[in-house]
Amino acid sequence: MQAGVAVDAPNPGLIFDTLMAHQRSAALRTAIELNLFGALGEGPSDAAALAARCGASERGIRILCDFLCISKLVAKGGGLYRHTPTSALFLDPRSPHSLHSTAGFLGKSEMNAPYEHLTEIVRNGRTNLPGEGTVEPDNPVWVDFAHSMAPMMAPAAAPLGNIVLAGRTGPLQVLDIAAGHGLFGIEIARQHPEAHIFAMDWPNVLDVAEENARKAGVAERFHKLPGSAFEVEFGGPYDAVLLTNFLHHFDVGTCVELLKKVRACLKPGGISATLEFVPNEDRISPPMAAGFSLTMLVSTGTGDAYTFSELEAMHLEAGFQHIQGIPIPRSPHTVVTGIAG
Repeated sequence: MQAGVAVDAPNPGLIFDTLMAHQRSAALRTAIELNLFGALGEGPSDAAALAARCGASERGIRILCDFLCISKLVAKGGGLYRHTPTSALFLDPRSPHSLHSTAGFLGKSEMNAPYEHLTEIVRNGRTNLPGEGTVEPDNPVWVDFAHSMAPMMAPAAAPLGNIVLAGRTGPLQVLDIAAGHGLFGIEIARQHPEAHIFAMDWPNVLDVAEENARKAGVAERFHKLPGSAFEVEFGGPYDAVLLTNFLHHFDVGTCVELLKKVRACLKPGGISATLEFVPNEDRISPPMAAGFSLTMLVSTGTGDAYTFSELEAMHLEAGFQHIQGIPIPRSPHTVVTGIAG
C-alpha cells in the first residue's frame, strides 16, 4: 500500500450487491406501476390494506414493501408501512415534485435491452442499436422522453434561466436546441415577459413542448423550428442559445461544428448555455455524472460525458469567450456558458 493512500478492505458483499442491483430498480418500477406510493399517501397502513388499495396480493405487497424498506424508500414501524421523506416528495403522485413518470422512460425495454449485450458493445466501442442509436433522425424515444422526463429536469430550469437572463433586459430572442419537453425555454419566457423562444426538435416532440408552453401561459411567445439541429437554418441573431442534454450524444468534432453554428447565430455578447452531466477530470466522480458515459456508450455511436476542460476546449475552438462551468445546486448537472465575441 502506498503511504497516505487508503485502501478498502476486501468485501465480497460489494460483488453480490452489484450483481443483484437489478432487483432495486425492478422493485421501484413495480411499486410505481401498482401505485403503492399513492396508497401510502393515504396514511400508514398494514400489508392487507395496501394490497386492497393496489389490487395485489397481501404476500406480494408485504415482501415488496419490506424490500423497499431495505432500500430506504418505505419506512416500517409497528407493523405499518409509511412514506419516507424522499418517497413522499418524489414518488407520491400527489406531490408536485413527483418523479414517478420517469420510471416509464428509464424502464423502457428499448433503453435497457442494450445492456444485455454490453460485452459486445464494449468490444466494439459503440451501441448495438440500429444506425446511430437514440440519435437516429426522428427517433420516437424522444417523444416518450418529452412526456416522461420533465419532472426530473424541472428543478434545473429556474437556475439555468437565472444564469441566462442575468443582466439582460428588453426584448430577447432565445433559441432552444433539442428542446424536448421545452421546460428550459419556457422557464425563460416565464421569468422574462419580453422573451420569445424558438424551440428546435423533431415535429412530434415539439408538439409536447408546445402543449407545455400553453399550460405555462407563454404559447404566444413560443415558436417551433422542426427538424435536425445539424440541418435546419437557425436564423437569428439570438441573444441566447440553449443546448440542454444534447452535446453528450456526439463526438468532439461534431460538437465543435455544432457550437460553431451556434456561435454564428448569436449577437455579439450573446450567451450559449449548455446543460450537461460534467464529470470531474478523474472521470470517476461524482458518481451520476461520471456514470453517464456508460449510458452514452450503450445508446449512441460516439457520445460521452465530457469533463469541463473538454467542453471548454470545444467552446474555445468554436470561437466562444469567457467559458464558465456553473454547477446546478442539488442536481447532477452543470451549466457551461460561453459568450459570443
